[in-house]
Amino acid sequence: MRNLVLLFALAAAGGFIPHDVAAQGAASVTPIADVTFSLRTEITNGQMVFIGNAGPIKDVVNPDLRVAEGAVVAITITNNDGAMHDIAVPEFDAQSDQLVGVGSATTIVFRATKSGTFEYICTIPGHKLAGMAGNLIVGDVKEVVSTALDVAKNPAEVGTPVGDRGPEHVTYDLLTTEVEGRLSDGSTYRYWTFDNTVPGPFLRIRQGDTVTINLKNAEDSINIHSVDFHSVTGPGGGAAVTQVRPGETKSFTFKALHPGLFVYHCATPMIAHHISNGMYGMILVEPEGGLPAVDKEYYVMQGELYTAQKHGSRGLQEFSVDKLLDEKPEHLMFNGSMDALTKTFDMNADVGEEVRIFFGVGGPNLTSSFHLIGEVFDRVYNLASFTSPPLTDVQTTLVPPGGATMVEFKVDYPGKYILVDHALSRAEKGLTGILTVHGEADATIFDSDETIDAASGH
Repeated sequence: MRNLVLLFALAAAGGFIPHDVAAQGAASVTPIADVTFSLRTEITNGQMVFIGNAGPIKDVVNPDLRVAEGAVVAITITNNDGAMHDIAVPEFDAQSDQLVGVGSATTIVFRATKSGTFEYICTIPGHKLAGMAGNLIVGDVKEVVSTALDVAKNPAEVGTPVGDRGPEHVTYDLLTTEVEGRLSDGSTYRYWTFDNTVPGPFLRIRQGDTVTINLKNAEDSINIHSVDFHSVTGPGGGAAVTQVRPGETKSFTFKALHPGLFVYHCATPMIAHHISNGMYGMILVEPEGGLPAVDKEYYVMQGELYTAQKHGSRGLQEFSVDKLLDEKPEHLMFNGSMDALTKTFDMNADVGEEVRIFFGVGGPNLTSSFHLIGEVFDRVYNLASFTSPPLTDVQTTLVPPGGATMVEFKVDYPGKYILVDHALSRAEKGLTGILTVHGEADATIFDSDETIDAASGH
């Protein structure tokens, strides 16, 4: 490494700067680095990663790289797995060439001009998502305890099945809030919610029930809010009578005439803005006699955020009306945050169990191609119709914005099964979840001597 740094100095003295350095602009680079790091690429435990080569970071996966503010930093990576890779620190405009072949190496050199925590990543499409990301920590960065609310919705909160009870009068109290919530590690967003989660609470009633909705807008809100239930027969689905000012409460009562799984959302102009910010949820209207019993039920909704900052930016993300109108979201998520269904909450089942997923799209704009990698839906209640025969043996099902579906399937083999929108570039913006199946493997169903590769999405 010492020789490599001396090479930079000699090359610069002769007017030559390595391509990776020159691309950043010679005026911003000092040839001799103050601190150097050596990393190699690996595929370990089914993930693509960076691993430290020497010193305190030796053999550490995606190690934290700590430097002083103002230091000139050199990071060298060596290809140790044969796949194409690179390395970049986007915050400092540092970008390497691509590496192809075992043993190839490249170095980036840049000045860490500001303090904070910044990502170093592989920019080859899919590689960051597969695990190739770590932190460059510049200066004396103190760990800050975030005060942002975790708005991610627990998918296991599905209410109590109605069973074979008769019609009843049911009352739900909903609170609209405006809170700074956690979007991902290091980033937040000013969400608008029902009951402080995205999506809002899963409401569960019976066909024929009489339902009273009391909608209160929190005193510290600065916007008017409302609620439109797609299950309601009446003006605006209730929105026409629930435009509530901060601190105000309004109510309405409706009769649940139709069974099904229905979206509800805020319907205050600009409606798409309110929905995108997190104001959506679902209400299940079970048919007379209730739904058949299953072993596990989960509540999942897909949403979009339109921010001025690029996906992956740190700090508070700000709403962009232009991107909303252009229908170009920077972030897509299941249940409110980038990792709600991969890190925050676990979805589990045992081999042999029947699983039911209530799935909806808050939107406000994109249609979902809902798919579970490695499984086939035994039954799909298309567009959440309970009075039509379900589709059977379905790989992927379309769900429009403001729409829903109910899928059921038996899990037959252990492993991690990935929930996606099969418009798969959206996974790069956060749209993934994991269902973990536990139990004994059946070699008659699936068998291989190879190691399971998590980077392939399993």
